Amino acid sequence: MTNEQYYELIKPYEDVSQVMLTKLEILNHSIYSKDTGKPIHHIQNRIKDKKSIEGKLERLALTDSVMNAKDHLMDIAGIRVICYFPEEIYDLVQCLKRQADLIVIKESDYIKNPKKSGYRSFHIVFGVPIHCLDAMEYYPVEVQFRTLSMDFWASMEHRICYKKEYDDKDRVSREMQQYAMALELIESRFEQQLKDRQMQ
Repeated sequence: MTNEQYYELIKPYEDVSQVMLTKLEILNHSIYSKDTGKPIHHIQNRIKDKKSIEGKLERLALTDSVMNAKDHLMDIAGIRVICYFPEEIYDLVQCLKRQADLIVIKESDYIKNPKKSGYRSFHIVFGVPIHCLDAMEYYPVEVQFRTLSMDFWASMEHRICYKKEYDDKDRVSREMQQYAMALELIESRFEQQLKDRQMQ
């Protein structure tokens, strides 16, 4: 894939990413309540760079063509939404699912079903339409929803464990699982405190 091909490839993904960011900002304002505040703490977004696209296609045993990237990669456009509590994540996901112009391509709920490592998050790939002069085409955007504690754990796990080999890998893995459970407990206690205050 040449640089020119890459920049041509990512143009529609930049467009659909912007569409999704706008939808999320609107939801953040419209779901807002004086008692609970806005559900979104912050949003991060990125377009996969050329090297990452080529690396992922190689891992899939595919050539690094534009067509393979379009046909096989669902995460060229990626958005990470950081919320305060899991309930807010599910509210946002349901609101997005009700929008008629979006289609759900794939979803994975790692909040209700955490990975063995302790990783928790909600991943969903939406198909977002792009209208041209004489056609309309859906492009995928992967949206990852995390709470602050989920994002903290994932960031630290990445920093400590990514591409590193440990002699005591099992011990490190058990500790990371314990930290995930501890953070989940703290998060649930904060959420309960908020609910108790709203009932007063």
